[in-house]
This record gives sequence, C-alpha cells and structure tokens, in this order.
Amino acid sequence: MSITTTPRKRAASSCAWGLRHLTVATPLAALLAAASAQAQSGDALHHLPDGQGAITVTGVRQAYRGDFQLREIPQAITQIDGETLQQNNIVRLTDALDMNASVARQNTLGGLWDAFAVRGFAGDENLPSGYLVNGFNAGRGFAGQRDVAGIDRIEVLKGPAAALIGRGEPGGTINIVTKQAEIGRSFGTGSLQYGSYDRFRADADANLALTSGLTARLIGYYENGDTFRDYVSQKRWGLLPSVGLTLGNRTRLTYDFEWTRVEVPFDRGIVVLNGDFDTVPRSRFLGEPGDGDTVARATGHQFRLDHQFSDDWSLQVGASHRDTKLTGSSSDAEQARARQKLYVVGHSLSRQRRSRRYDAEHNVLRAELAGAFETASLRHRVLIGGDFDHFRYDNFFTRYRPPAVSTNPDDQAGYVIDIDNPVYGRYPLPATAVLTNRLDTQRSFGFYVQDQIELTDRLQIRLGGRYDNLTLKVDNRLLAPAIRHNSRTYERFSPQAGIVYDLNAAISLYAAYGEGYRANIGADFLNNIFDPETSESIEAGAKLTMLGGALTGTLSVYQLSKKNVLASDNDNPGFSVAIGKARSRGVELDLNGHLPGDIDVLLSYAYTDAQARSTVNDPNFGFQILPGDRLINIPDHVLNLQAAKHFSLAGRAAQLGAGMNYVGKRLGETGTDFTLPSHTLFRLFGSVDVMENVELFGTVSNLFDATWYASSYSSVWVQPGTPRTVTLGVRARF
Repeated sequence: MSITTTPRKRAASSCAWGLRHLTVATPLAALLAAASAQAQSGDALHHLPDGQGAITVTGVRQAYRGDFQLREIPQAITQIDGETLQQNNIVRLTDALDMNASVARQNTLGGLWDAFAVRGFAGDENLPSGYLVNGFNAGRGFAGQRDVAGIDRIEVLKGPAAALIGRGEPGGTINIVTKQAEIGRSFGTGSLQYGSYDRFRADADANLALTSGLTARLIGYYENGDTFRDYVSQKRWGLLPSVGLTLGNRTRLTYDFEWTRVEVPFDRGIVVLNGDFDTVPRSRFLGEPGDGDTVARATGHQFRLDHQFSDDWSLQVGASHRDTKLTGSSSDAEQARARQKLYVVGHSLSRQRRSRRYDAEHNVLRAELAGAFETASLRHRVLIGGDFDHFRYDNFFTRYRPPAVSTNPDDQAGYVIDIDNPVYGRYPLPATAVLTNRLDTQRSFGFYVQDQIELTDRLQIRLGGRYDNLTLKVDNRLLAPAIRHNSRTYERFSPQAGIVYDLNAAISLYAAYGEGYRANIGADFLNNIFDPETSESIEAGAKLTMLGGALTGTLSVYQLSKKNVLASDNDNPGFSVAIGKARSRGVELDLNGHLPGDIDVLLSYAYTDAQARSTVNDPNFGFQILPGDRLINIPDHVLNLQAAKHFSLAGRAAQLGAGMNYVGKRLGETGTDFTLPSHTLFRLFGSVDVMENVELFGTVSNLFDATWYASSYSSVWVQPGTPRTVTLGVRARF
C-alpha cells in the first residue's frame, strides 16, 4: 500500500476580514445598545465605603488591576465564573477555557500540561502555556493540567499586558483567581460523582473561621478512572488550602498552598493517513501500555500582604514559589517521513522511544502600590510596582529513533506497531541515547508605572510603561566544558497607551496600543541564546452594560504582530534560529449575564486570522512556511453559546441548561495542507435540591456523540476528542 502526503500549499487570502466581520458584529452591538435603556455602570472591581473609619480589609485585591470598573479599562476582559464551571461540571482548566472563543486549544500531550493560544498566539509549543495565579507568573512548569477544584474564577485578559505583567504573548494572558479563605465565615461543600468510563471523583471545600480574624479554607480533590482511549487511565489528586489573617481593619495576610499529582500515560493520539480520519478508531492507543504512567507533580506556596492606607491608597506585597516535575517514558509515532515505514507499508507504524525528566522551579517576588490623587482639575489613578522573577528549567531527555526506511530496517529496528492489529510488547524496549541535558535559567526584575487620567467626566486616557532587565543562562551539559555555558542580558521597555470614552450609560468606547516581548528558551547551533520575541498590538472596541448591570458585553477588533519567532536553521539541521514573523487579527464578541425570567446566558464569538509573515522553514520537520500560511491549531471561527433556566421543582430549587460549542477548521501540521475538520458539540446540564443543602446534578457532554479532534501536532500525532460522556453526582452544602 502506498501512502502519499501533501507538504504544503498557499493558505487562502483573507484580505476582506475586517469589512466582512464588522458588517455582522456592528448591527448586533447596536441591537444590544438599544435594549439597554435602563443600563447602569457595572460593579467595581475594588471598592471601599466612604470614610476612613469604614475601611475593613477582608478580601484580596487583584494585582495589576487597580480600582477600576470593567468599562473603564481599555482592554477586553472576560470572566469565566465559578457558577459556569459548576453548571458544566468542568474539572480541567483546558475545558474551562473552551468557554471563551478567543482561546484555542494547543497540543496538551494527552493531558500532561495546559497549552492554549489567545488571539492566535501560543508561545513555545514544547512548553506549557504560562498563566497568572492571583497575579503571579505561574503555569510554566510541568504539573499536569490544572484542576479547577481550587479556582474561584478565570479571567481572560486579552491584548498586550507586557507594560504591567512583563513578558508574555501579545494575544493576552489567563489569570486564575483561586478560592481564598473568607474571613469570619464558616461554610463548605463536598461532592461525589461518577461518570462514563468508570470515572470517580470526590472533592471538598471547607471554609472554617477559627477566630474573628483567622480563617482556614481546606480544599482537596481525588479523581480516578479510565478514558475512551484504550489502555489510558488516569489518577489525579491534590490539596489546595488557604489561610487568611486580618491584622486590624486595614491589613490582611494570605497564604496559599498547592500540592498536586497526576498519573497518566503519555498519549500522542491517533494517525491520519491521506486525510482519512477513520484510519484507526479514535480509541486506539499506539504507544506501549508497558511504558506505564508519566507522573507530574507540583508543590507551591504563595504569600500576600494587603494593606489599605486610606480610601484611595493600598499596597500589595507578595511572594510565590513553585516546584514541578514530570517524569516518564513513552513510545511515540516517528514524525520524519524518511524514517516512517507507515508511508511505505500502510499498516506498520515506526515509533520512537522517549524518556523524560523535566524539573522546573519558579520564584516570584512582587509589590504594587495603587492610589488616586488630583492635579488641578484632573484625577489620576496610578499603579506603581516592581517584581523579581526567577525560572529554572532542568531538561533531561533521551530518545531512540528508527533508522531511515531507505536502509530497509526490520520491524524490530523500526520499533513498529501494526495500526490495524496492534500487538503490544512485541519487541524489547530499545535503548535510548541522551538527546538533551540542559539547564536553562531566566532571571529578571522589572518596574512599571501606569496612570489613568480623567480628562472629563466621560473621557479617560491611560499611559504606562515597564522596564525589564532579563538575564538568560544556558548550561548545555552535552557540550565541551569550554563552550557548555553561555549567558545573555538584555533590557526592554514596554509602553502602553489607551483611551476610554463613555458614550452613554450603556456604552463605553476604547482603544489601546502596546508593545511586549517573550523570551525564547534555548540556544542555537553555536550555543548562543536566542533573541526574544517582540510584539506590537493595537485594538479598539465597545463595552456594553445592560439591564441595570445584569448583562455585560464587549465587542473588539484587534491586530497583533510579532517577530523573532523560532524557525529551522537551514545550515544546521536540528537547530533553530529566531527569524520568523507572525500576525494575528480578528473580531470578538463576548456577552454574559442574567436575563429576566431568571435565565443565565453566555455568548462568546471570535474570528481569528493568524498567519505567518515570513518565508522560513518550520523548526520541527523543515517544511517551508510562506507568508499567509495559517498558524497551527488556530480556528478561523469559534462560537460558544449557553443558556440556563433557574426554576422551582416541587418547591425545590432547580436549574436546566444547554450549551453549544462550534470550532472551525484548523491547520494540523505546520508547513502542510493537513487540516483538522470543524466540529460542533452540544451539552446538557441540570441540578435539583432533593433536600435542604443537598443537590443532585448531572451533565451530558458531546450530547450527539460527534467525532471531533481537539488538537494536532502532525498527521501522526492527532488528539481525538472525547465521545459522549455522562456524569451524575451529589453535592452537599453546610
């Protein structure tokens, strides 16, 4: 059987993106505005009663935010709240981010880390995506996919954030706000659930007021079960306690602890030949069950001090430390066509044997002063802060690769498995050789200032900037002592500017500009550390507030560009150079809140045109990338809809809801024509109080059992999506 492949063709032009999609979005915005005759401004993010004597600090102010209503911020911000997570029985961060159309799934390696793109840009595909936890840089280690047990809400901060946060992707940042100890209250919940594939989960959350000023919140979870993938089971558990202590009325101390563990086989998914997604069943495992689990561990500490000087001025000081480790072995499909027997004999899959030990340590110190003052007739609201960030990544990786097909190797040498009739353990495990033994270190400190000035009752401008000093070090232990060490220090200033205009009580208009950067981890053929990615962003939009603040929305248009993207070094195969360019532009609409009749609604739509803007070779397989080629795993259209009705059933509180998620087609392998098809998934959820403080709940995901594909790295590493899944559970409250 002969197998053919198509290396590439030019992506279709999308020059008319703006007019086409604004034509759709603008009437909708006008309709929403017309429905908001009685609209009022939304809730403030941080508010204190008038008068110093009324100040009582019981909560924790969010870093980088200041005292602003959402409509005053020249940036698109959406929130996935705890109620939405609970309604859909979402237990993974990856699944939670599906609720926002601006976030696209990337390759999660079978559930071993969180990987996503915001507005088309994903960062380093070989590392977990970075995110914030309570404003602290986190998520860059190897702790497995984050569980939502300890999450209060998820904030999708779209657009450039480097002026405050520092390095990161220009598309935006995810900020996870954890469940904090609530001072002076005692309450709790516990749940048990059972679902498809014998999945069992238990979790508990108890907030205990120990004294009037000391409260402990104890959170834990345990999950165990099979999956729809053959020979792939999973076990996850963790402890996520929080302690809050008030020192008088103005000061609060908060300590958060994290201890988690994930055990799951390393699963590369299925193979797709000649565009045939039925090449193998979506359940078929093409690794080796004898490889056992890959284990991801995390231990973290976070400490924050919040002090309120007055109604206008507050200080937050904090520190965090997180250790993560990922260890295990896997048998993965060989991707190089010259080494892959499958393209000659259509049922024999050549495989690699891999072993990993990834250790990461991340330390952060930060302080931020927020306040307000007046000069003449102008009111200023300022943020002044600084931080220190130290990230250490120890990468030990070994590999066996099958020989070139042209040498006519036997099946044992190719570490072959028959994709039609797999026989596991057929051959002895091949010996691996060390491919990577490197220690990468990033150390930075930065200072930032932001001033939002009220020029009139309706017009505000925001000016800000951040200075960063970043030192990168590499210790490549495979090189000779004289050349194994290298370091580089560079400085960067990231400016931002924005404007907000209150058109009326229902609509505020905004525009923003920002620059940013993200460090590229690693070094080139000569062990020289890569130049950082640099970016430039511009966006504009309208924020909508309706029904007395019960319903809010944002319509935005943006364009982002970046350079120094890693590409293949043509002169030194197997190495990379920072020479690539990329651009993303699009239109987004987010709407969520409550309608009359006790109905919760959520709508999130995104059109994304993300493409390469330079002629380079892809760093993985050497395929040529041309300007206009799409970026991998970025759909052109995404739409998420949800509605839930609250009602009374036999005198007991109940709810019933449904949702729909549409994801458009996506490029599945860089530099080729391989494309993942679009999919539409439907879900149902509901709950009822069967007695006081006891609730039964159930969910059905992928209601019509659609066949879909979550992400892809290449045509032989395709991650199939989960079939229809049913879950039933009971939740108790006290």
